[in-house]
Amino acid sequence: MCMELLKNSKVLVGEAELDNRVSELAQQINRDFAGEKLIVVGVLKGAFMFMSDLLKKITLDTEVYFLKAESYGNGTETSGTVKITKDIETDINGQNVLLVEDIIDSGFTMREVFKLLAKRNPKSLKLASCLSKPSRRKCEIDIDYLGFEIPDKFVIGYGLDCAEKYRNLPYIGYIETE
Repeated sequence: MCMELLKNSKVLVGEAELDNRVSELAQQINRDFAGEKLIVVGVLKGAFMFMSDLLKKITLDTEVYFLKAESYGNGTETSGTVKITKDIETDINGQNVLLVEDIIDSGFTMREVFKLLAKRNPKSLKLASCLSKPSRRKCEIDIDYLGFEIPDKFVIGYGLDCAEKYRNLPYIGYIETE
């Protein structure tokens, strides 16, 4: 499926729209954490482009870390099982933590990541997600900083992949199935 995906794809969110929304989110984060240090934790691999653009516009004192959580493998549907395959390398006790994710789909991955990080007693734990598909939600997740709510389409680009392909697209696309 993934090999044919690009030629049958359509743009869902273009570059300019992404840039504008990321700027708005960064302004809100800057206001919410004004004068405070912020630990930004990106969820690999999908969030790297969104996180990079967001960090360029955050003017706060920040530290950057990554964790890796897997639930999809090489497929297009979540397996329902979440594995943390790379953890952050810092103590977040008493710190403001911003978790950055590419997309909230079923919510399983974020639920497990939030449980893991909440046990470490951060001062605050907030979530920024580029995309949300509420129609696919299996568990409730509060998104503090949301880029775009999208319909139930399999999306690629801007860090999102299909079997590790198409992450480098500068826009968010989807497969046209009709």
